[in-house]
Amino acid sequence: MDLFEKELEAGRAVILPTETVYGIFAKALDQEAVDYIYELKRRPRDKALNLNVVDEASVRIYSKNQPSYLTKLIESFLPGPLTIILQANEKVPEWIHSGMSTVGFRMPAHPKTLELIRKHGPLVGPSANLSGHASGKKYEAIVKEFDQVIPGFEDDAFLTGQDSTILDISGAKARILRQGSITKADLLAQVPELSFEEDDLPLS
Repeated sequence: MDLFEKELEAGRAVILPTETVYGIFAKALDQEAVDYIYELKRRPRDKALNLNVVDEASVRIYSKNQPSYLTKLIESFLPGPLTIILQANEKVPEWIHSGMSTVGFRMPAHPKTLELIRKHGPLVGPSANLSGHASGKKYEAIVKEFDQVIPGFEDDAFLTGQDSTILDISGAKARILRQGSITKADLLAQVPELSFEEDDLPLS
């Protein structure tokens, strides 16, 4: 068991690269570990966290009322820079969803990070920065930002620096809540069954 695994198992946090920006990861089903993440980031408790998972089966374990195109969506874009919002089921603890009826899912493409999620997930992994600051793109800058030492794995070259696209498919119509590198046109090209709200983002 390496340093990162030991830290996760001890209920602490580690800084890891995704394919977009760095995240600060901890075990999602450990309330004290999640509380530690909120404390480190100075993040308001009413801001829910995503679950980082490795496969569709894990998405289905923690969600309900999934659309028929979910498999196609996951196979087309994940692992990768897409966050999928679904209705949360009773297995998602309140310290993750913060009282909301939905939960987000991420599958980061970085191989080491994905392997840690496979062994110790689900993990929470919000961006590695203080709340309200820009997402962490440079490892050295991230380490300096926090008041205490947090182990991490540096791989600046792997990152695009652009946050993931957030796609909400928890309702009858899909919505893009944040535009990242994956566009509405990209989504529709692979999953034409997606039906977007008319006031959603344009195709490009």
